[in-house]
Amino acid sequence: MPRGGPKGEKRPADAIGNAIMIAKIAAGEIEDVTTEDGKNAAAVALGRMGGKARAEGMTAKRRKEIAAKAADARWKKAK
Repeated sequence: MPRGGPKGEKRPADAIGNAIMIAKIAAGEIEDVTTEDGKNAAAVALGRMGGKARAEGMTAKRRKEIAAKAADARWKKAK
């Protein structure tokens, strides 16, 4: 038996649950968490912060190793 509506971030797969969620969004009971291109807004925000946080946690030596590996991969691909 359906719960009567989704309470999570993802849209439900079944038609009835999806219809209930759309009605709640239209009524203003819940907020739509997707961006204009259909991506989850919270995931997009975390993705923007990810690279900076990762770089701050690394040493300069480790960043250089990663950059060199990436450059090698790009040059290998171009040949």
